[in-house]
Amino acid sequence: MDYSNEPKGLFFLIDNKSFYASVEATMRGLNPLHTLMVVMSEQENTNGGLILATSPLAKKHYHLQANVSRQRDLPQDENLMVVPPRMNLYIQRNLQINNIFRRFVADEDLLPYSIDESILDLTHSWHLFGNTPREVAVRIQKTVHQELGLYTTIGIGDNPVQAKLALDLYAKHADDLIGEIHYETVPEKIWSVDNLTEIWGIGTRMAKRLNRLGIHTMNELAHANPYLIKERLGEIGSQLFATAWGIDRTVLRQTYKVKSSSLGNSQVLPRDYRNQDEIETVIKEIGEQVASRLRHHHLLASKFLLSIGFAYASSEDGGSSGFSIGIRIDPTADDILVTSALIKAFRKHWHHEIIRNIAVFSGNFSDDSSYQLDLFTSPSTQERRLRTEHALDLIHDRFGFTALVYARSLTEGGTAINRATLVGGHNGGNAYE
Repeated sequence: MDYSNEPKGLFFLIDNKSFYASVEATMRGLNPLHTLMVVMSEQENTNGGLILATSPLAKKHYHLQANVSRQRDLPQDENLMVVPPRMNLYIQRNLQINNIFRRFVADEDLLPYSIDESILDLTHSWHLFGNTPREVAVRIQKTVHQELGLYTTIGIGDNPVQAKLALDLYAKHADDLIGEIHYETVPEKIWSVDNLTEIWGIGTRMAKRLNRLGIHTMNELAHANPYLIKERLGEIGSQLFATAWGIDRTVLRQTYKVKSSSLGNSQVLPRDYRNQDEIETVIKEIGEQVASRLRHHHLLASKFLLSIGFAYASSEDGGSSGFSIGIRIDPTADDILVTSALIKAFRKHWHHEIIRNIAVFSGNFSDDSSYQLDLFTSPSTQERRLRTEHALDLIHDRFGFTALVYARSLTEGGTAINRATLVGGHNGGNAYE
């Protein structure tokens, strides 16, 4: 491969090691690397309690996995600390960490990749902070640790994908928590990987698809026929072939316009829902939430998607995990019109299965400067309803969602009040506790 025409810079992909658990440890004055701790979500939100994060020591001793292990997998060890999540605290720490990164790069050269990972383009600034890229990486690690008590792992590469692979494959296992991949080390660092699922972007299902093409290792992927891979796997096949060669033409400063956007909300229900009134209560709550978001953005939507996920028992019995329905109506952000369309679609497709997941998404947006009136409802009634909804939005914005709710949200099946206290589906907590 001739890399002479490929973009070459200096990129760091920085991960906060065991982020949630590490933050909780530091808040208690403990060293994150020497603490036995797991962060576990509330049982009522995740059907029995899901382990969201484990400290490195807990993962090593008990083989617990974040977002896989549950409360039933916890060992009976009084030394193991089990704490609830505080999502607001983690968001606050993430902002503080990225502000530290801004001391080393310009804003346009920083991309927060997730709650615990960020990509830094140090191509033009690294020489200001050290004699070598690795020296700069150590300086960043020390700064974060000294100010916040957290440990960071850093992948270094000539482009973002090399940095990501260096992080996942090598930095997380290195004593200094730093790994490097460059164009000249691709054969040694990437082709030597025999387990495809260790590579970012290759899950179990994709690995099986590659296996069916006779590809079982990264070396075989790199030397496969790229045209055949694209023919069988589509554009993702070409991307994986490029990954095998350590190629990534991403421009971090370039902003991308999404072809089609959507606004939506979803929820994993706190228990299995069988009662139609309870299910429809949640559908209405989520539909109203989506309509409120549309009004907040001064948008109308003419396309909605209702997605219903069945509970495990219904999935096993019926052989289906749920259903999704596309709904087209006149452009609107009206609570009643949106929820009526959702309920009508639900009743048409639901056959008394047990429900565990509900999601509503909207799309095909237009500006709310013009509004299509309903011929079957008087204009004054529609105008009055719209003013009422905007007044409700103002109350929620100023005093919080729970300041004024529909009575149905106080019934046993309602979830909106509890959902309003969550951040990312989990307990928000107090960032200053």
